[in-house]
Amino acid sequence: MQRRSDPVAPLWRAAQGFRLLSCIYALGFQIAINDDLMRPMLAWLLFSVLMLWSVACAVAYLKGFGRRPAWVIAEIVIVLVLMLSTAFVASDHWVADNQSWPTTLWATNATISAALQFGPVGGMAAGLAVMAAAATLKGYVSPNLGRNATIVIEVAVGLAVGMAAQTARRAHAELERAVRLAAALEERERLSRTVHDGAIQVLALVSRRGREIGGETAKLAELAGEQERALRRLVSAPDAEVAGGTLTDVGALLRSRASDRVSVSLPAEPVLLEDAVARELFAAAGNALDNVAAHAGPDARAFVLLEDLGDSVTVSIRDDGVGIADGRLAEAARQGRLGVSKSIVGRMDWLGGSAELTTAPGAGTEWELTVPRTGGGQ
Repeated sequence: MQRRSDPVAPLWRAAQGFRLLSCIYALGFQIAINDDLMRPMLAWLLFSVLMLWSVACAVAYLKGFGRRPAWVIAEIVIVLVLMLSTAFVASDHWVADNQSWPTTLWATNATISAALQFGPVGGMAAGLAVMAAAATLKGYVSPNLGRNATIVIEVAVGLAVGMAAQTARRAHAELERAVRLAAALEERERLSRTVHDGAIQVLALVSRRGREIGGETAKLAELAGEQERALRRLVSAPDAEVAGGTLTDVGALLRSRASDRVSVSLPAEPVLLEDAVARELFAAAGNALDNVAAHAGPDARAFVLLEDLGDSVTVSIRDDGVGIADGRLAEAARQGRLGVSKSIVGRMDWLGGSAELTTAPGAGTEWELTVPRTGGGQ
């Protein structure tokens, strides 16, 4: 049964067109040289095998059931056997003065099939095997490639066709991945809209009203807030890798931190950075948001702004909490609490960027995290 999604199928079909032309050439060659052979009747018998095998291969490759290693290897073996059979149908003098009996052009079909099935390495190996069979018949290998360019042609055919097949498979895999990603994002957006219109809004209302009422209700409000934030992260979990996983949308990562207490503002277009850089930047921003939740006060809100500045990307995290007293960070570092210096400043230094903190008691805090953009993200 033909594979339903074979990216190399057009190349297999084109190869069978070449096979037809090579069979026509082989027939003309057979008619022209048959009287010069030592055993002409045996040559015609072997030629009938050649034609029957050619038809079988054409059908197998066009239908698809022959596009597997076992069939291609069988084709290579049969081609080599027919080439070596020249020794039984022709004299040594004829072999020395002519190409191998089934013609090198027809034998190239094996090289093409191997290249389509196994890639450039397999194609070149099959081409070398075909030329080794021809050299075996003549009893020598000519080092003069100018006069014996067939070996170069065979290897070049195997390389070119193999690379074309390899490229087709890779492009097909990337296309399938893009289709799956688009479908996943569409489903995630649909789910996000449904959940946001229902459960998230109810949890946000319970959280807000519970904090306003206070007392025991505040504990329920905190639980509702935690569940709301968890649900937001679930429905907006970033699936932002593109271009084979080399680039990541920083905005999609930051969007997962949005909640009733965290407002995230993003550009209209994706902000792409190398995956490792994007995730380190997100981790630093996440640490700043965790500090807001832990230290800025129970009613503090955080505001995240992502800016694409062309040659750099900046994430600003601002809160309206209690701020940081002068000398507090230095004191925390002396006490061995290195969350800010390592998780935020250290990360940005490692990325070749910067982390600037603006704060004052009662005035909240603002982090400005900036990373340079390499060529891959532009």
